[in-house]
Amino acid sequence: MVFYVHAQDEPDVGAELDSLAEAHWSYMDGFADRLILRGPTLSEDGSEHTGSVHVVDMTDRASAERFATEEPFWQAGLYRELTVTRALVLVEGEADRNIPHALITAHWPPQPRSADDSAPRLKDDRLSFLALLVDDYGSNTTGVVATVRALPDEAPGIIQPYTHRVTGRPVPFVAQRWSRGGRS
Repeated sequence: MVFYVHAQDEPDVGAELDSLAEAHWSYMDGFADRLILRGPTLSEDGSEHTGSVHVVDMTDRASAERFATEEPFWQAGLYRELTVTRALVLVEGEADRNIPHALITAHWPPQPRSADDSAPRLKDDRLSFLALLVDDYGSNTTGVVATVRALPDEAPGIIQPYTHRVTGRPVPFVAQRWSRGGRS
């Protein structure tokens, strides 16, 4: 089962994050064969860490939650909020560290999945990653997460046609800078 794990930083924890970076990377290295996507969210100008994103394949929700809560930044109290949501990966590409990326998320009330949900039909080559967020049974959609090679202000327009087709209506997006993480 694949899970989207997103943690938002507490304010002003940059120095503490830096001091625990090796512990964080070492912890994540232990899951390297299960990590589908990983990297930090960044401030608008890209200079500060604002959170962490991981898409990880685990055996069940309990394992995914343990993965999230045993992570060194969480253990040190550097995150203020943690989200663990089941996901169905639809597009999985490589994100280039040298090109600005945005992480886009949208959430909506649970609605039954349809066969059309699994076929994004997006022709935009800026799309690096796309996953449909679902309930634990995989029967209802609850949102979407994507990374695109674009700045946050233009990124939602890339995903909007897909989310409109899935939900039948416009949805509000959160778009923020993001960078592929891990060791070089």
